[in-house]
Amino acid sequence: MRTVVYPGTFDPITNGHVDLIQRAARLFDRVIVAVAADTHKTPVFSTAERVELVRASLNSHPHVEVQSFSGLLVNFVRLQGAKVIMRGLRAVSDFEYEFQLAGMNRRMAPDIETLFLMPAEQYAYISSSLVREIARLQGDVSSFVTPQVQAALHARFG
Repeated sequence: MRTVVYPGTFDPITNGHVDLIQRAARLFDRVIVAVAADTHKTPVFSTAERVELVRASLNSHPHVEVQSFSGLLVNFVRLQGAKVIMRGLRAVSDFEYEFQLAGMNRRMAPDIETLFLMPAEQYAYISSSLVREIARLQGDVSSFVTPQVQAALHARFG
């Protein structure tokens, strides 16, 4: 079974993330969306809330699982029996950071590959941080996130 792990904080999950997950589900037999519990960021939503928002946004896709993880990503990937980490690249500005991550992961786990996917054109500019900022300022985020995420952001920020 070909398994890919798609890690992130998903704070919150956006339509760009959903697009990448759906496309990965066409390429792999099993997609594990790995919601990072240990993060240097201060998330708006708890780990449990982020896991639930990811699940709600994916409408129970048959080949997709959602799990939280802590610790080193490569250890989680190995525990899942996966050999591929998927990362999204929106712009050239993402590349340097993602390149560094992929290099470190390869050094720690040479048997695990990193696959980069670009989002569909209409999602290339969406980021969770921009969505959070728009929601904080009472802006309309409906074209960037699923209705479930929009409702959660509205409940959080008013």
